[in-house]
Amino acid sequence: MKTIGILSDTHSCWDDRYAAHFKGCDEIWHAGDIGDIRIIQKLEDVSPIVRAVRGNIDHGDVCRRCREAELFQTEGVTVWLTHIAGYPGRYAPGIKRILSENRVNLMVCGHSHILKVMPDPELGLLHVNPGAAGYHGWQKERTLIRLSLESSAVTGLEVIELGKIKL
Repeated sequence: MKTIGILSDTHSCWDDRYAAHFKGCDEIWHAGDIGDIRIIQKLEDVSPIVRAVRGNIDHGDVCRRCREAELFQTEGVTVWLTHIAGYPGRYAPGIKRILSENRVNLMVCGHSHILKVMPDPELGLLHVNPGAAGYHGWQKERTLIRLSLESSAVTGLEVIELGKIKL
């Protein structure tokens, strides 16, 4: 079993609560719009494995270090991590084909700043967008996700609320 911390759209914002909530996680996944490479470096102080993809606002060191998408397997789960993908029923162009051809079980993306966890029964996968962990954007609540992967299944998915954004 592995415990995974998931966040997105930090936009250069570090909050010590990321470390508090992800302490003990086997891996942390960042679904893009990192902003500053120091966010990844701080996450590496929290977990031995950090997987991150670049988003549409990322540049410089983040783009040199992070790819646009990552496809990998862990605990028997095939994961596709990217920034812009849409969601079941409204995937971005070409995404459904990628998910289908690679038999993805868990798709993680960011970009919308909207927390969304939903199954795609047609493709047999779980879509996870952790919402936005940073302050920049239109989200009303800053959020993270923590979940477990065990025996080819996602279990114990938990939404972590970091607080309301004052508009």
